[in-house]
Amino acid sequence: MVSLKCLSAIALLAIASAQSTNNTTPIRYMPFGDSITEIVCWRSKLWQRLRTTEWANVNFVGSGKTENNCRDTTYDRDNEGHSGHYAHIRNALEKKTDSVKRTVGFLAIDIANKNQLDGWLKTNPADVITMHLGTNDIVQQNKAVTDIIAAFTKLIGTMRTSNPKMKIIVRLSYPACAYATVSDMHLLTLASQVAQIIPLGIGNYNGKVQELNRAIVPWAQGLNTTQSPIWVVDQYTGFSGSADLRDGVHPNDSGDVKMANVWYPAVVRAFEAARTDRVIVGKEFAA
Repeated sequence: MVSLKCLSAIALLAIASAQSTNNTTPIRYMPFGDSITEIVCWRSKLWQRLRTTEWANVNFVGSGKTENNCRDTTYDRDNEGHSGHYAHIRNALEKKTDSVKRTVGFLAIDIANKNQLDGWLKTNPADVITMHLGTNDIVQQNKAVTDIIAAFTKLIGTMRTSNPKMKIIVRLSYPACAYATVSDMHLLTLASQVAQIIPLGIGNYNGKVQELNRAIVPWAQGLNTTQSPIWVVDQYTGFSGSADLRDGVHPNDSGDVKMANVWYPAVVRAFEAARTDRVIVGKEFAA
């Protein structure tokens, strides 16, 4: 078994090698998840940070294009975040009631069972994916961690079906993890990224959040392969359920900054790997 590579963010990052050998084609990046991906501003902050680097032309992709009052209206808003019936969730949170459990949001389990990711990727192919899922499964439906992990496995299967060389980055809450270098990455034809979820500021859910985050380690080890390795990263550590959330679930400005800062080094490494793979594929075609 290939040893597990670690990164400092809880998320699953998928990198797909482009079929074209044109190395000037922008890398396609899909932010994938629930409302913590759709209706927040970490994507804007991540985009702004990338604008000052060689990755300024990275193309964010996805069916969602909503502007979230992030002050910066120029950022690439494309994403595959799905918030479900957020108004009901928000109202329940404001009233501090348990009705949030009865609202309908996008669950990792439902996305996997309905094979929705397959269609989303066919409509908006991606070279890099970050995934932050599991919050709704815990808060709204109190799903068992084993069932959530099983859903993650199905999602990995979908990614690897689309490309057997999918490369995966999973974020965890273990500070001992160090970033894997690009040299550790094998030839990337497709890679994807799944994240451990941020803590919550409502109810007694963080015990299960931590249980899920811990479960990701052996899960990732079990699915790790030479052809499609899994890297682990961390969105939980250093994130405050009281200071960094605006409503007990969704990040406020400080939370958005923290999430963007955690995603940044992971996506940059993914972009580098995707670009390297394009060069290698190009050389193979030229040989």
